[in-house]
Amino acid sequence: MLQRIESFYDAVPRSSARAEEFGPLTLFVREGEGWPFYARPALGHTGDVPVEAVEAVRARQRELGVPEAFEWVAETTPGLRAAVEASGLTVHEHPLMVLEGEGTAVPVPEGMTVRMVGADDAALESAVAAPYAAFGAEPQPGTAEHVAGRITAGLTALAAAYDPQGRALAAGQHQPVGAVTEIVGVGTVPSARRRGLGLAVTAALVADARARGTELVFLSASDAGVARLYGRLGFRTVATALIAES
Repeated sequence: MLQRIESFYDAVPRSSARAEEFGPLTLFVREGEGWPFYARPALGHTGDVPVEAVEAVRARQRELGVPEAFEWVAETTPGLRAAVEASGLTVHEHPLMVLEGEGTAVPVPEGMTVRMVGADDAALESAVAAPYAAFGAEPQPGTAEHVAGRITAGLTALAAAYDPQGRALAAGQHQPVGAVTEIVGVGTVPSARRRGLGLAVTAALVADARARGTELVFLSASDAGVARLYGRLGFRTVATALIAES
């Protein structure tokens, strides 16, 4: 299972980024609009990573003007953490969770509509903006068009929770690659939190993934408390996702 996830992690950025190799590490550099990418272990590398390789990647990220960020799975590449910490970055742990079964349906909060969003949907822009608003930010110009292109290409599926006025209060995506997909970017605007909207959006993404025939659905929870919520949908923790960013 973890090897399938590793192959997914290596494949999914390549649709919108170029890969630069630094020995045991691969740096993904985004081409076009969207969140900047990160560095992670080169596919198949499970041994130690010298701190010099981490520092070389960080120097390249500074040159590019992107965050000095690394993402990996603790159990798959245990030797990377020491090198990242030796370079001066703090490592954060997140439960890596895999869906068991078809997924459990959850009730949609009263007055809300939760649905998948198409590339030509008039409410697309609102759905794209909702997760950014969850962190007090706004998407860069062209982000909605970029997401629409990915939806059309089958690279992204987007779900959102709308209020009666048609405003997206929560949204998230899953990104299928073959028979594997990851649920990412689920966020709820601050004024609508603690109503179960994020969980309802996640359930919609799970249902869409299963309808597509996806065999392996996974996600990373922000912390143990959020992991317990995802457990209500049928997710269980199988490993630890590690993230370090300057």
